[in-house]
Amino acid sequence: MEPGNNTQFSEFFLLGFSENPELQPLIFGLFFSMYLIAVFGNLLIILATISDSHLHIPMYFFLSNLSFVDICFTSTTIPKMLQNIENQSKVITYEGCIVQVYFYIFFAGLDDFLLTVMAYDRFVAICHPLHYTVIMNLRLCGLLVLVSWMMNAMYSLLQSLLALQLTFCREVEIPHFFCELNQMIQLACSNTFLNDMVMYLASVLLAGGPFAGILYSYSKIVSAIRRISSTQGKLKAFSTCASHLSVVLLFYCTSLGVYLSSAATHSSRSSATASVMYTVVTPMLNPFIYSLRSKDIKRAVKRVYGIVGIKRPIVLGQMKCP
Repeated sequence: MEPGNNTQFSEFFLLGFSENPELQPLIFGLFFSMYLIAVFGNLLIILATISDSHLHIPMYFFLSNLSFVDICFTSTTIPKMLQNIENQSKVITYEGCIVQVYFYIFFAGLDDFLLTVMAYDRFVAICHPLHYTVIMNLRLCGLLVLVSWMMNAMYSLLQSLLALQLTFCREVEIPHFFCELNQMIQLACSNTFLNDMVMYLASVLLAGGPFAGILYSYSKIVSAIRRISSTQGKLKAFSTCASHLSVVLLFYCTSLGVYLSSAATHSSRSSATASVMYTVVTPMLNPFIYSLRSKDIKRAVKRVYGIVGIKRPIVLGQMKCP
């Protein structure tokens, strides 16, 4: 295969999950259902947070941002896949592929950053309850979200610009259901050393950094909860961060599962199947986790439907960190 300049290529081919035409309606129905659940579930969380003034506090401000990001995250990949199945096509334009790479990296990284910010919010609420409203003021909350958006926007732009410099061979088939950056780099005929170095360095800094922040926050939270004498007090303190901890475990466990499965099988199709867990399933389950475990959200959701009123939530912890 002869290498050529990337501007000569107008399209890539997304191979998806299966070549069997009989499975395409099943795949379409499954992903369309999950996409609708993810969008409407997260939209309901946003509407519930906006409609109830008692939920206009940092914890639910970050949660509404996470729900918005999850809607955008799933919308980056799933609609194009559904369109290709409907049109019986596997084509995505070169420009569309670069745009998809940008927004996929952007919203995936933003998910990670927001989970870290939410962990810090729970750390302050449980470990410094008397100073919670002073520390987690409107200015700081807005700044944390703004920095998260800006850092991921710059990193996504950097990766997209580096991808634009790649040259590809004449056969440009991506064994995935969306334009995944690592798959694009493997298809390139040009030198990918810089792309690989930036990707690995970012994995350490932009993925390892937030994960370390979450671990630190929860180590302090666990230490504070252990110092509470009564069992009821421990359960009450733990309940303030149970929903967030469940979402964190779901996010990182599915991401780790994708990495381990791809490393073990060395199959791109297997990696594509595993990636469904964090690209679709995780954003779909997040609203259910918060709705089921948080009485405040549950009541707010019911209020959206005009079923019940809302009582003011209790969000501050009971114990200071040592």
